[in-house]
Amino acid sequence: MKPTRRSFRTPANQRGAVLYVALIMLILLALIGIAGMQVAGMQEKMAANYRATNTSFQNTESMTRRTERAIEALANRTALANDAPISATSIKTNCDDGFDPVGWGRDISITGADSVNVRRIDSCIIGGGSINMGEPLDPTAPIYQITSFSTDVPAGPSSSAVIDSVFKL
Repeated sequence: MKPTRRSFRTPANQRGAVLYVALIMLILLALIGIAGMQVAGMQEKMAANYRATNTSFQNTESMTRRTERAIEALANRTALANDAPISATSIKTNCDDGFDPVGWGRDISITGADSVNVRRIDSCIIGGGSINMGEPLDPTAPIYQITSFSTDVPAGPSSSAVIDSVFKL
């Protein structure tokens, strides 16, 4: 029996097409990897922005709740908490002051301290003010407009929020 011969091509006949295809595939994989890194970086920035916005909103809501507790303490003539953002003299009662919560919030610098504006508005709702249209229906349950401003972190804030709410005792 005669042994079978295997024939192999000699290196002179090979042209290196596989090398070119492999290099092109590596370039494509590198481009996909770079695009994936850019997407991941953008998602990280979006998550950080969402966190800052959410934190500033929660801080502002906390300021509003502390103000409500302070108003209840003032109405009940009990001692104010140490973290109370207002005092009895800081509650405004003038209906005709032209207060604009949006303008008030825009005028505060983001680097400014947390602040709150409180107005007693029960006489304004019924028709009080300069034209004196009537008295409040229930003077024992006053209504307050609370507008609060806060940021995400005290040092170097990147986001701020303003909440305008109505609070009735």
